[in-house]
Amino acid sequence: MSEPTPKKKLPKVRRTHSHLLDWRWWRGVALRVCLGMGIIGSLAAVCIVTMYGNLAKQYDLAKLGAMPERTVVYDRKGNIIGKLHGENRSIVALSEVSPYFVKALLAREDARFREHHGVDYKGILRAIVRNVKDGKVVQGASTITMQLARNSYPGLDDRSMHRKLIEVMLAKRIEAYATKDQILEAYMNRIFFGNGLYGIQRAATVYFGKHASQLNLSEAALIAGIVRGPSTYSPFKKWAGALKERDDVLARMVATKVISQTEADEAKRADIALHAQPLPTSQGAYAMDAVKRDLDLVLETQDVEDGGLRVYTTLDADMQAEAEAALEKSAAAVEKKKDYPRIAKAAFDAQWDHVTQFGSTPYLQGAVTAIHNATGGVLAIVGGRDYAQSKYNRAIQGERQIGSTIKPFIYATAISHGVLPGTLIDDSPIPGDWSPGNSDGKFIGQQPMALGLIQSRNTMTVRVGDQAGLAKVMETLDRAGILGKGERTRQIFIGNVGTSLRNLTSAFTTFPNQGTRARPYLIDRIENRDSSIVYATPVVALDVLNPGVAYLTSRLLGFVMEEGTAASVRSEFKFKVPGGGKTGTTNDYKDAWFVGYTQDVTCGVWMGCDQPQTIMADAYGGKLALPVWVDVLRKAEALGYLTTPPIEPPLTHIRLCRTSSLIATESCASHGAAYDDDLPYELVPQAFCPVHGIGGAAPRLGVPPGSSRGGLWNRVRGWFSGR
Repeated sequence: MSEPTPKKKLPKVRRTHSHLLDWRWWRGVALRVCLGMGIIGSLAAVCIVTMYGNLAKQYDLAKLGAMPERTVVYDRKGNIIGKLHGENRSIVALSEVSPYFVKALLAREDARFREHHGVDYKGILRAIVRNVKDGKVVQGASTITMQLARNSYPGLDDRSMHRKLIEVMLAKRIEAYATKDQILEAYMNRIFFGNGLYGIQRAATVYFGKHASQLNLSEAALIAGIVRGPSTYSPFKKWAGALKERDDVLARMVATKVISQTEADEAKRADIALHAQPLPTSQGAYAMDAVKRDLDLVLETQDVEDGGLRVYTTLDADMQAEAEAALEKSAAAVEKKKDYPRIAKAAFDAQWDHVTQFGSTPYLQGAVTAIHNATGGVLAIVGGRDYAQSKYNRAIQGERQIGSTIKPFIYATAISHGVLPGTLIDDSPIPGDWSPGNSDGKFIGQQPMALGLIQSRNTMTVRVGDQAGLAKVMETLDRAGILGKGERTRQIFIGNVGTSLRNLTSAFTTFPNQGTRARPYLIDRIENRDSSIVYATPVVALDVLNPGVAYLTSRLLGFVMEEGTAASVRSEFKFKVPGGGKTGTTNDYKDAWFVGYTQDVTCGVWMGCDQPQTIMADAYGGKLALPVWVDVLRKAEALGYLTTPPIEPPLTHIRLCRTSSLIATESCASHGAAYDDDLPYELVPQAFCPVHGIGGAAPRLGVPPGSSRGGLWNRVRGWFSGR
């Protein structure tokens, strides 16, 4: 065998970098790099589009047209008395908007609106070029659809790229979901036009006093110019700036060929009749403040803030207006007195900057509350003299010592425990460390209990309270809703307890309501946009006193307005409507009160200084607060609220003993201690007087239950006579 031929070793080839000089090699590399980058970029774009498309899908497009409107508040007669929460807008259809405004808006905000599909890519490139050229951001690229997306959903109002990408994808969804006209209509109704105005209809109404359909070219261009800077271009604040923007809008309209240059020039020369800026509401806002507070109690916060509700209240707009006017008239009259020691509101107004608000004011303040007796519905509520200066609602938030207005509840408690109006009570100094005096500085000895309430005598009231017992008095006050915070001492008997005017007025409904207190409320019912009732307030009557006790106490309060501390109701003001009430004045004349009622209405009035201090000398409730009450109740009578005398319960005529409050014997009569009265049957004593002894003939019971003898005057005279 022959040996195999050995393989020859090939010579080594020396590699060079000559290929780097070959352009074809570099082209291949570039193509491969571009292809790779294109693939990576495409994958990234797909990921971004997919991710942000999914994020955009989280927004419910059905809510696109659900714009928060103001909650409308109505009075008991169905009259609109105000609006709360939500946004100050009135929604109108696109067909109800002036074509001039539609053209102006599109020219200013989105000239290619009818051509793009939510995103204007040409506009984006144009904005980039312009911003690069100017070296700063001078032009945006948001379409009307993108702006609508941003304004319609919370969280899309920041300037991050993340937000912008969601906005872009959401705009494309909106364009697929709604027509161009629907998008434009939603946008015009939603956008902000400054001064708290949302939507074209409110802007047209407030700025020009017109419906949106009536705007001319000049007006339409001016309003369209506000959109980009509602504060900067507000015609109320920056008239020159607003006109400049109007001219810019007109120029854009000419450039986009929706109007001619001649039309633009005529619009620039046109007179614009701008309406006066609306003044903030003042006193009436206290009622709206009270409504808002109650809304916050009965609805979830979000439901309230979203607006769009119809709130039907118990307020009477006519009564509300009268209460406001009456309070201001009376307070101003007090400030004009020569011996009034503090600044008057008129002088304070002259130096006020119309911006600063105060927790308390240095001038005389007041509050009024009127309640419908049968239901507890608040007919009027005034929390001060000027809401623009002070939003502190004194009718609800203020808790001041109520003074002698507490006394009817002290006497009622005593009556419910057997101490009757004709029983003798000592009007002499109270022994001990605490010895209150009477307002007249006098003590008049043994007097019928009725006199203590009619003349508001402190020493008699303390003794009546002692007979009733502090614990029992506090129980009555608690049921009446006026047992405020503070030390529980005998000083409560003469009003050393604080409560709000609304609570005190509610407590007084006990007397015309035969012993039940009508729980006060402002909101009758609330309806949503679909007219479905989402809340209704039930009428709640709370038992405070026995009906017979309420009747006897009310009888005394009626006499307070005949010959007592409120006698000027009849003598000076000639107010003859049957009713009852009680004045109240605290120590050093710091608070002046009057709370009283007729058959249908109970009204309470407070006057004083925000920082408790002497109002002036002799600032009695009968002088300061009573005139306001008379004006309000006169208005109630004129409005048809019932003023007939209350129906008497079945009464029994009986002879009683002034010493024991029990059935009098002949011996009581011989001692001069017997008197006749008509009592509700359930209050007739069940025992004879043991003080004077039986002696003589059997006691005289008089007329059987179910009938009475003599009128009011005869009964009252009986308390003070010996018959």
